[in-house]
Formats: sequence, structure tokens, C-alpha cells
Amino acid sequence: MRYADVILPLPLEGFFTYKVPDSIQTEELVGCRVVVPFGKSKTYVGLVARLHDNEPQGYSVKPLTMRLDQRPVVGEMQMRLWQWIAKYYIAAMGDIYKAALPSGMKSEDGYKPSMETYVDLAPAFRSEASMHIALNMLKRANKQLDAFTCFLQMSHWDSIEGETAKEQTVEITRDELLNASAQTLTTVNSLIKRGLLTTYEKEVGRLNDGGEPHPERIQPLSEAQRTAYSEILRQMTMKNVVLLHGVTSSGKTEIYIHLIQQEIDHGRQVLYLLPEIALTVQIMTRLKKVFGRRLGIYHSKYSDAERVEIWQKQLSDSPYEVILGARSAVMLPFKRLGLVIIDEEHETSYKQQDPAPRYHARSVALVLAQMVGAKTLLGTATPSIETYRNALTGKYGIVRLTTRYTGVEMPEIEVVDIKDLKRRKMMVGMFSPLLLCKVREALERGEQAIIFQNRRGYSPMIECRQCGWVPHCNHCDVSLTLHRTTNQLTCHYCGMTYSVPDECPACGCKELRPKGSGTERIEDALREAFPEAHVARMDLDTTRTRNAYERIIRDFSTGRTNILIGTQMVTKGLDFDKVSVVGILNADNMLNYPDFRAYEHAFMMMAQVSGRAGRRGKRGLVILQTHSPQLPVIGQVVRGDYEGLYNDQLAERLQFHYPPFYHLIYIYIKHTRNDLVDIAAAQLANWLTQWFGDRVQGPTKPDVGKVKTLNIRMIMLKMENGMEMGKVRQYLIHARNSMLADKRFATLTLYFDVDPV
Repeated sequence: MRYADVILPLPLEGFFTYKVPDSIQTEELVGCRVVVPFGKSKTYVGLVARLHDNEPQGYSVKPLTMRLDQRPVVGEMQMRLWQWIAKYYIAAMGDIYKAALPSGMKSEDGYKPSMETYVDLAPAFRSEASMHIALNMLKRANKQLDAFTCFLQMSHWDSIEGETAKEQTVEITRDELLNASAQTLTTVNSLIKRGLLTTYEKEVGRLNDGGEPHPERIQPLSEAQRTAYSEILRQMTMKNVVLLHGVTSSGKTEIYIHLIQQEIDHGRQVLYLLPEIALTVQIMTRLKKVFGRRLGIYHSKYSDAERVEIWQKQLSDSPYEVILGARSAVMLPFKRLGLVIIDEEHETSYKQQDPAPRYHARSVALVLAQMVGAKTLLGTATPSIETYRNALTGKYGIVRLTTRYTGVEMPEIEVVDIKDLKRRKMMVGMFSPLLLCKVREALERGEQAIIFQNRRGYSPMIECRQCGWVPHCNHCDVSLTLHRTTNQLTCHYCGMTYSVPDECPACGCKELRPKGSGTERIEDALREAFPEAHVARMDLDTTRTRNAYERIIRDFSTGRTNILIGTQMVTKGLDFDKVSVVGILNADNMLNYPDFRAYEHAFMMMAQVSGRAGRRGKRGLVILQTHSPQLPVIGQVVRGDYEGLYNDQLAERLQFHYPPFYHLIYIYIKHTRNDLVDIAAAQLANWLTQWFGDRVQGPTKPDVGKVKTLNIRMIMLKMENGMEMGKVRQYLIHARNSMLADKRFATLTLYFDVDPV
């Protein structure tokens, strides 16, 4: 009798063994999906990890129910990679299986291409005269008027003159309209019933044909780029990993394109990783012009049907030669991978936080490349401390690109002391007079501005003017954020929403004032300050739908939007021609974060967003507003002194036992009962201290000590380089299993975060 060890899509350790009935062929069964019974009545789609002849002892072995694939959907190399992830990140194979495969491949029913509803302007109103009639019809229906006006702006139908739209109209999904207008489905349906809008369905589960490849469209490299390109190739003959340390707007993407073409010419595949979905919009356009249908896009905003089809195409005899994607793309199957490009390698977005597995896509990609014999190129203007040290110590190769493309100067950065301006009552809301002046001048010249504030919502909290009461989430230990678009208070940890109270429940005062500023509030203030300008916002709230990123970036790229406000999304490697001014509203929000990486991350965000200014033939200007202009990191940002930041951080981390000299593992213990989580955390810390001594710190209560009704405690392990991490993980797994075996702690949530960011 043959037996199959099967991975189930459950957060459980190890494999589950089943009999292979004579009716199921065992040829190429490893890596195939099978339907299996589990428990008394459940069935799951599992994945065969191993075949063997060893009958399990002590229990009755159930048979496989059905084989779903004739050929493996997960290859041997992928299985090895999954096993590495499970071991290194102390993760369950079931969690890795769930994260890696699209949902449609973990269901007996397979998948169906999904349909999406689009809205369009009714033909009867596609003229300037009828448009005025439509707007008059809605004068007394404010919500419908807001939704209709929002649709006209998004679709560009508001550019109509006579019977022709001056701008190319664009398709808008119903979800996009609901999200952007902050209106309900009832409101939009009312516009449809009144005959102002129409709807139609489109299938979005098909792979798009990118057309013929056009390698002749690859742009020639500048002298500096050509030198860097040649040096990368030279170093890749000696090193498996090379860091391209290039200043913002130095033309790293063009070098990537030349490297990709070389891999294709040699019959090899390329994985091109980006940290954010927003970045894929611009890069995709550039790559499609050159690589056409050779290019595949893979990220979480794509429908499940599309992701299933891309997975299947990668298994076919004609897979994509180039995959462009965010974190999850590292899990795709590759047959002849030759090069991995990890752009903006410093970004924390590469780390998966929740749910498990909590892997870092950069690390996984490096291991994948090593397993298949591929080379890896890490690209960034601001390397992570760990990566830069690996380069300086010779583990990685390093190539520097110190000049911007076409010789444009790095932006001028002016520091504004807002503490002094507030004392002299010279601030205009959140803006310094200098920032408002420079934005106004840019708009008058037909240029654009980016305003960076790393807080979404209207205001981080509301406060009673009389007694200082602040509303908090019922389920989390955080204050609620005010969102004016929905007129609700929202918890950014669990997503719960609450009505805005009319009065303070503590003292009855009716004056509840917003405190602090998020992107919504800044958007309102800029619309008021520059009524003639088109202002847009890019944050998590405005980019929830499939096409939202593309629409916002397209409108800003074409000049339809004059001012773009955003959170850290706008710090990524976006490329805009006409941005001459960048405003960083409050650097202190980043600098005062209680994390040993706070200065590193703040430097990176400020340097990256500064790099959006002056990218085409003209030096840009950055206005950096801060309460603490004297801090060394502010001077390092102004001078572009990455080396200074690196040296300062390295000295601190050596002194206080942090990466890159030590490995960190955070252990989280969670439970609804505060007393129980305290007892459990203390006991676990006691065990760990017996094994690891003073390498154990805690338990401590995090700054946010309760999330989704679960009270949280954290224990930190600091393991010096050179320790046998395999043994460390064995101890940790033993400790976890021992804790959960105790009846008192059976309902605890206990997990590990290896290499937290």
C-alpha cells in the first residue's frame, strides 16, 4: 500500500498521512492537489508532499478521495522553498500553502472568472447642454449630486464641450465610484434609475494580451548607466547577489530593462519584485512597451481568477518570461529562473505581517535564487542597514550610481522650524508660509506638488475641549480616527466604525474638536488654500479598489491633478515629470516612533519622497517641516548623507545588541483575559530565560496592548550572529507546545515573528 503525506490549508504543523487507493494513479502525484477527508465530516483540498510505503501506527488511516491534477501544480523546488520558510520563520506548512496558492486552487469547485460592474454616462446626457440639465435635476439631491459629480471627474466626462469630451474618457467600476465618492450603493442606483448613469458587466478574470514584444524600444543607457550595467555583470560573475545603490532618479529601471532582455536572450526567466502595488502601475506600462506578452503581473489586487490563470500559465510550456509583482509573486512556480530583481529593497512592505506565515519576501527571494542558481540584484537609493553591511563586508557585490539621469541636480531641501513658527503664530494650519508660497508659485508655472503626511483619515483623534476625553475603540487599546468622508470614527487596527458623538459622555460638553491632521484634513485645507487646483489623495482609503492606484497615478501623470497628498505610498519610486515641490509636513511623526529602526525608516521615507521633486531637467525643492531641526538625522536627509546615517546606526546597534549584529525574534502571546496573558507570558519568559539567559527581554506590553479584544504581551529574543538558529527554533517550538498543552493556556494565541521590521 502506498501512502501520501498531505499538506492541508490549516495552521497546523507537519503533514497528514492518507492511503492512496488503487483507483488513484501515483505517477507524478507529489505536488498535485487531492481531496481528503478530515475529522468527522469535513473535506479539504490538500497538496501531496511525499509518497512512501510506511504505514502509520496507532490510528486508522483514511484514503484520499480524489486527485484533482494530472500534473504537479507545485514543483520540487517550490516545496523545498516552502520547507525553508516553515523552518526559518517557525511557520506551519499549512499556512504557507494557504499563502502561496490562489484561493481558487484550494477549492474543489475550482474558480470562475469574476465579473465586475462598470458605470457609464447615459447616452442621452453626453452633450454639454444635457449635462447642465442633469446637474439641475440633482440640485435638491445632494448625495446623488456628489456621486454624479465625482463620476464625471473620474471618467473625464466633465471635460465635455459641445458634444465631445476634450479628454479621453476612462472606464470606472461601480466599486471605484462608491469608494471615491463615499456614497452608498442606494445613491448610485438612484442615478441609474433616473437614467443619468448606466451599468455594464465586464469579465476581469482573463489574462490580458500585452501584444508583441518590442526589444527595439529599449532606450540606450547614459554613460553612467552603461558603466553601472557593465559593473553589475562583472560582479555577478563573482557574487550571487549585487546591490545597486543608485540615487533617486538615476535611471535604475532602465538598467533593469537591459538586464531583463539579456536574460530573455539566454532563455531564462526574470522575477521583478516591487514593495507596493502602486508601483506596478507605472513600471508595468514601461515594461509592457518593451516586453509585451512576455510580461505577467501578479499581486493581490488582481482577481483570484487572474492569479489562478497566471499560476497555470507558469506551469505551461509557454510561461511568462518576466513576472512583475509584489510580495506574493515570490511564491509562483518558475522553470528556468535566471535573475531576481528586488527594487526598493529597503521597504518594510516586503515583510508579511498578518496572517501567517510572517515571511520577508526579500529573504525568501534570495533563498529561491540560491536554490535555482539565479542571480539577485537589489536596487535602492537608501539600502537597509543589513543589506549595506553585507555589501561593505563583501558578502554582496555593490555598484554605485551617484548621478541623476540627464544630470539633473538632487533637490534642494529647506528645513522649516515649525515649533518656532507656531510660537510666533505664523503657521497657517498645518502649513508654513514658505510651503504655501512655493506650492502657489509651482502651480502658477504649470508645475505640480506632492504633500507627504504619513497619517490617513481626517484627524488621529477627537478630544473634548472641556475635560480632554478621547474616544477609544471597544476592542483595541487605541484612540479612534475621525474620517470626515464617511463621518465616522474608525479603528485602524480592527476596522470597527463608530458614530461621532454629539457630546462628551464624561462631562456633557458639546465641543468635541479634531486633534492632529491626517491626509483627509490636509486635502480639505489645500482645496481651500488653492481653490483653482485639482487636489487628489493617495492613501489606504482611496486605493481599496482594483483600479484606484492606476486612476490616481494616471491623473497626476497627465497633469489632470495638480497637488497629490499621500501617506508613505507616495514615497515609493514613482516617476512624475512636473513635480517641482515636495512638502514633508511633520517629520517628527516618523522620528518619535518607539522603534530602534525609527531613524532609519524616517531617513528612507524623507529621502525617497524628496526624490520625487525635480526629475525632468529642473532642480526640485523640498520643504521639510519639523519641530526638531537640530536632530542629526534631519541634517543627514538635507545632505543626502546616507553614509552618516549608516555609521551612526551601526554604532548604536552594536552597543544595544540589534541587527545586523544580532537576530531578533519577537514572541507574541494573546488572549481575551488580561490576567491569563500576564501569567502565561511570565511563565514563558521564565522558561526561555533558563535556556537563553539575558538574551531574553520582557515580557512587555506593546504600545498598542490590545487589538481585536485580545490582550497582548511580547517577549524579545536577541541572538548574536553565529548562534545555531536551528537549535533556537527547536527550543521555541518545544516551549510553545508545552505552553499550549497546559489546559489553562489551551486557548492562547502564541506565535513568533522572526526578523521583525
